[in-house]
Amino acid sequence: MSAVIDPVPADRAAVKAAFEANKLSKRLHRLVGQAIGDFAMIEPGDKVMVCVSGGKDSYALLDILVNLQKRAPVPFSLVAVNLDQKQPGFPADVLPRYLAERGVDFHIEDQDTYSIVKRLVPEGKTMCSLCSRLRRGILYRVASELGATRIALGHHRDDMLQTFFLNMFFGGKLKGMPPKLVSDDGRHVVIRPLAYVPEHDLEAWAAHRRFPIIPCTLCGSQENLQRKQISRMLREWERQHPGRLDTMAGALANVVPSHLQDRNLYPFTSLQATGVVNPDGDKAFDDEDEACAPPPAAAPIRWHGQD
Repeated sequence: MSAVIDPVPADRAAVKAAFEANKLSKRLHRLVGQAIGDFAMIEPGDKVMVCVSGGKDSYALLDILVNLQKRAPVPFSLVAVNLDQKQPGFPADVLPRYLAERGVDFHIEDQDTYSIVKRLVPEGKTMCSLCSRLRRGILYRVASELGATRIALGHHRDDMLQTFFLNMFFGGKLKGMPPKLVSDDGRHVVIRPLAYVPEHDLEAWAAHRRFPIIPCTLCGSQENLQRKQISRMLREWERQHPGRLDTMAGALANVVPSHLQDRNLYPFTSLQATGVVNPDGDKAFDDEDEACAPPPAAAPIRWHGQD
């Protein structure tokens, strides 16, 4: 009588890893598809310029859009664009090789913004603001030259929450990072298809897909950046209260202007009693249990080609 031998632990681990990777893939494609549908990010015939920096976020964005493009009935084209800023030690061969292997149309733009930033920013000061402005202007120009109708950036859910708190703490504004906007020059539509995706999922996807990550040596070592401080704060909140970031992200799409103080958004000066019962009237945190409960989940809006 032969004994039944269980699979070796390595086999079980491989099966579990494959199962988790499949779940992650479905979740990422669903969240990106939902964001595209919710904000009408991509329309038939669009040429989407995907800005690829060599970091995990932009690699994941391109990877997911390539997959969605294959099965979406809405026709659109993709072109990957990398801005080579001439940072010392930048491995200029990595991205072209990766993009060619993926069969993705791409364009490498060579512009020495590194020298400009190093020359103009005093030692010890953060470089992101100037670097971002220079990069943005170059990418807008390249989008026009390539005939792109959409510029796709790799900002994710956590980036959007960080921006919200940065503006509130240091800028005195309730202002975030929108999933879709018109560019500064008024000529381009900028989209952020990763708007619903948490950063930890992108980290896991990058590890699974083994993207050839290129670190940013210009600003990556600036540990005193305010954004990094906010990021640590949010991660600590999520550690103490799992799900808090999801709740806060949902709040960005659930605004009640009558309970804020912006006179440009709500006609406070002309407000009069109506005699009509308003169930959402003078209630802020009167009911603590109700106030602290998560908002009801909205029905997902499906985008063509979404699982």
